Amino acid sequence: MGQHVTHWIGGKTWDGKAGRTGRLHDPATGEVTGEVDFAGTTEVDLAVEGAAAAGAQWSASSLAQRSQVLFGFRQLLVERRGELAASISAEHGKTLADADGEVARGLEVVELACGISHLLKGDFSEGVSRGVDTYSLRQPLGVVCGITPFNFPVMVPLWMFPLAVACGNAFVLKPSEKDPSASLLLAEAAADAGLPPGVLQVVHGDAGAVDALLDHPGVAAVSFVGSTPVARHVAQRAAAAGKRVQALGGAKNHMVVLPDADLEAAADAAVSAGFGSAGERCMAISVVVAVGGVGDALVAKIAERMGSLRVGPASDPDAEMGPLITSEHRDRVAGYLDSAPAEGARLVVDGRRHEPTVPGRGYFLGPSLLDGVGPQMAAYRDEIFGPVLSVVRVDDLEEALELVNANPYGNGAALFTNDGAAARRFQHEVTAGMVGINVAIPVPVATFPFGGWKQSLFGDTHVYGTDGVRFYTRNKVVTARWPGPRGGERSGVQLGFPGR
Repeated sequence: MGQHVTHWIGGKTWDGKAGRTGRLHDPATGEVTGEVDFAGTTEVDLAVEGAAAAGAQWSASSLAQRSQVLFGFRQLLVERRGELAASISAEHGKTLADADGEVARGLEVVELACGISHLLKGDFSEGVSRGVDTYSLRQPLGVVCGITPFNFPVMVPLWMFPLAVACGNAFVLKPSEKDPSASLLLAEAAADAGLPPGVLQVVHGDAGAVDALLDHPGVAAVSFVGSTPVARHVAQRAAAAGKRVQALGGAKNHMVVLPDADLEAAADAAVSAGFGSAGERCMAISVVVAVGGVGDALVAKIAERMGSLRVGPASDPDAEMGPLITSEHRDRVAGYLDSAPAEGARLVVDGRRHEPTVPGRGYFLGPSLLDGVGPQMAAYRDEIFGPVLSVVRVDDLEEALELVNANPYGNGAALFTNDGAAARRFQHEVTAGMVGINVAIPVPVATFPFGGWKQSLFGDTHVYGTDGVRFYTRNKVVTARWPGPRGGERSGVQLGFPGR
């Protein structure tokens, strides 16, 4: 059947026999390329118990040792960048250039984790009372896990485990079963960099493996990225088991274009942000909000640019957009091109007529454009997660803000304008976790946290940045008095509240 992908436990590929497996496909051809083992409770128990044993020693390692391992890991990722990108393209379907960009963004968080000695610094106050000092420490949680999506099989795991292990935790990764091979390349690189066996474990599987991790008493915290229904399930089940949780859900990202905006730049941004990675990004723009009389000109410019996009497999060096992840998902996305016109929208560009460079094969759907979409339509309400861009027309910025803020998702929002006052109002009033001003995809650099609001995030902290360090550690505050000439005189027994 081709390649066989199994778990990574104890610093090596697992040599057991799986009770269940899943098929792997090449989305560009539709062909079965191999199989992946699915973990049950037995494999999850083995991974968590091994991580707990390894993590106990790893947490006692020095910050200098952890930094050295992470610097080595970063260097190996740079050297193996092409191999990682090829693995992403083979199982996800995105173009090699897009896959390479994914690796680059993941590397940013690894580089942040290399500075863990600075990130874990606590606070110290001398002499808070006579002879008494108070200081804080950040300590690891133990075993933590990450459940990551198919659309970024390298970047999202790198958002999580480098910071987690840098903080002294052990980490169990459960990647998407649709494109699992890249996770093993990451695990191999971490091992080659000197990460001790068991500190990073990888288990594959479907919902059964997820629930086993959520229920396991040895897992202290769970990081998740995926759809909102699953994020809600993860948050509720993990919280019921007493775990710390950050669960990033779906999105319906709006890009508001004011009449004074540079329409050429706005059209470029809308096409880039709407159709990159075939729209399978949680930060993709799925709704363009045309304000005032800008709609006709903006729609025409977007449609013009869409006509020149090249759709094809990663093996085509000129391809700009690849296939969708499965045939079922392609068919679901294409269904909106029927339902939206039936509800009153206008189908400006029909991606079903856009032939890929390898016709008749794979899970391809060309870029599509809907105009006159209303908030009551399914194409607006649902997270399509594909190459379908909807245009909603409103009269002014006030109405645009009302539209964006009424949406149940709050991952990202963008405004295109040359008006500073409008931009300042938008960034203050919009209910989204990440805001772009003349930037369509406002994914923060690694030193700032990534995360949404409303139904785009369940939990208290965003991922990476200082939020990532806080999530993977817990605070401990120490109040200390030492005997000596500056310790103050003994005051004897005092039953009242301690004084100063």
